[in-house]
Amino acid sequence: MSRIDAGIAPTEVLTFGETMALMRTDSPGPLATAHQLALGIGGAETNVAIALRRLGTDVTWIGRVGDDGLGEKVLREVAAEGVRVVPILDPHAPTGLMIKERRTGDHTRVTYYRASSAASRLTPEDVPAERIAAARLLHVTGITPALSASARETVFAAVDIAREHGVTVALDLNYRAALWSAEEAGEVLRELVTRADIVFAGDDEAALVVGTGECADLARGLAALGPAQVIIKRGDKGAHALIEGEVLDVEAVPIRPVDTVGAGDAFVAGYLAEYLAGEDPARRLHTAVRTGAFACLVAGDWEGMPTRRELSLLDSTDPVQR
Repeated sequence: MSRIDAGIAPTEVLTFGETMALMRTDSPGPLATAHQLALGIGGAETNVAIALRRLGTDVTWIGRVGDDGLGEKVLREVAAEGVRVVPILDPHAPTGLMIKERRTGDHTRVTYYRASSAASRLTPEDVPAERIAAARLLHVTGITPALSASARETVFAAVDIAREHGVTVALDLNYRAALWSAEEAGEVLRELVTRADIVFAGDDEAALVVGTGECADLARGLAALGPAQVIIKRGDKGAHALIEGEVLDVEAVPIRPVDTVGAGDAFVAGYLAEYLAGEDPARRLHTAVRTGAFACLVAGDWEGMPTRRELSLLDSTDPVQR
């Protein structure tokens, strides 16, 4: 194992977690009859990191990948987007892989090959306190603690260090049923929510932590655990938020989606970019739903993430930009 470290520099956002190689079919139909697969990358944390960078936010990603060609692909793609990459190369475990199958025109099925991957061997030593303290905001997801006991320990250690140094903690619950049970996830995510300042969740994810209820009830339940900002992501229904006691609702931007995977990560990035820029809650949500909409317009987890100057395109009635 080797760490490639060019020194610790201040960053607005620090994140870490598993990014995998991604293979996807180009047209609808069963994977078994596909003749070609496109090769890319995808991972919740790097989706957020890339979207943040395109919006002008300085961001660092720590990633543990296999010392293999797919790991090199991951590192090259993320770095090419301007994200500061701190890679950990593991010669004893492979880079994870996921396959996206467009079974129908509007339904995508994702299969993971990530058991015993390099990222599942993440340890607290991989995310040193000095890097966390150098950030304004630490972003974590509920995916990483589901990978392994050591990865879970890493998330809790990083969050606790961030709190000790006054670094804002953002958490996206991001429940993955393929990785752990709803009961186990609910217990772990509840503990993380109590340590977070900003929490993002879908309706079903929030219910894992606080029980079923209406959207507003879910937001209040999460806020009661401690976070000052709770945002319920509702896909094509927009979002509901409880921000320091203020209730806000925002409608989704009407689009014809091509690939919705990554939209939630884009939403998170849009919100966090505006939060770090000092914008008010309404502006944060306005940008978040537009960033999320853009992510749905092309195939791929992150390829459709917009730049800041592109955000207004979804509000324009002129199909030609001159």
